[in-house]
Amino acid sequence: MTIRADVNLLWLAPGRVGGSEQYLTRQLAGLPADAPVQPTLYVQPSFVAAHPGLSARFHTVPLPLDRDWRGLRIAAEHTWLWGRTRGADLVHHGGGTLPVGARGPAVLTVHDLQYREFPQYFSAARLRYLSWMMPRSARTAAVVTTPSDFVRGTVIDAFGIDPDRVMTVLHGVPAPETPAPDVVAATIARFGLTGRPYVVYPAITHPHKRHALLVDAVALVPDISLVLIGGRGAAEESVGAAIERSGLGDRVVRPGRVTDAERDALVAGAAAMAFPSEYEGFGAPLVESMLLGTAVVCSSHAAIVEVVGDAARVVAGSDAAHWAAALAEVVAAPAAFVSAGHARARHFTIERSGTALVAAYERAVALGAPG
Repeated sequence: MTIRADVNLLWLAPGRVGGSEQYLTRQLAGLPADAPVQPTLYVQPSFVAAHPGLSARFHTVPLPLDRDWRGLRIAAEHTWLWGRTRGADLVHHGGGTLPVGARGPAVLTVHDLQYREFPQYFSAARLRYLSWMMPRSARTAAVVTTPSDFVRGTVIDAFGIDPDRVMTVLHGVPAPETPAPDVVAATIARFGLTGRPYVVYPAITHPHKRHALLVDAVALVPDISLVLIGGRGAAEESVGAAIERSGLGDRVVRPGRVTDAERDALVAGAAAMAFPSEYEGFGAPLVESMLLGTAVVCSSHAAIVEVVGDAARVVAGSDAAHWAAALAEVVAAPAAFVSAGHARARHFTIERSGTALVAAYERAVALGAPG
């Protein structure tokens, strides 16, 4: 039996939704060629250019309105999408919520439940929306997929869902092409980092990413620099204040958003990749850094530890001195972490992720919508 799976990607604004974009698109890319699944992707118009491989491989239907606006997307899910998914064996909604009146069975991807643990990081309107929509969506779906066992557990506990209906589909991370030494050297020189070890952190300045903690820690470690890659988030002002307060001066380099090639070169050339985030559903930069041969220093958040295992230097708490000691330790002797990281990263392939997604589709069809 071939499963007709209609995939709702209307929520996916390319380049603006962070790790959730990578998670879903890599899952789909990892679907085995002989999988008993026939996907149709419903997307925003910009998706076709951003993901030409998926658009060429699968039947892709762009929303016939070229405007990236959340209200329009939600309206389209309840009208335009609803009418086109008749006859599907299942509809996969990748954005964490189901449209009201969605026909089943449905597969729902929940990336995380950060809004429950850190409501202060969300606007009042967004918090009200998620608090109403996510519980009913998770209970309505035939199967909920999550990127880690940590998120799976929180979904089961928060919404009282049958554990058989919640499945972990790990994030698959394709191995990046390792930059040549001369490319790494040229990139380091372009950003003024030649001749000094540096720690890199690839993350938008969202509050939960805790950039300020990392700034304070690096200020306690002589002779290393800090490179902050990524766009500006809600904590941008406090990060800037932390940098000014630290007195680090030109020891903090902020390239902002960079190309994938520049990011990989900066990570590959770093003495360590630091990841002090206090909440994640998965943490793809952890795997990407390990694949590039860079030692990782990270927080003890459950999902992060689930990803790195014993292949990283894990730091509990938010004491800058403890983070500084860990950074100094890894910068001085990264080899053991690099070796362990290479082995650990091999667990997270897109093929494994795609195969797990097929299993979720098959279970959704077998179970049907909850009674």
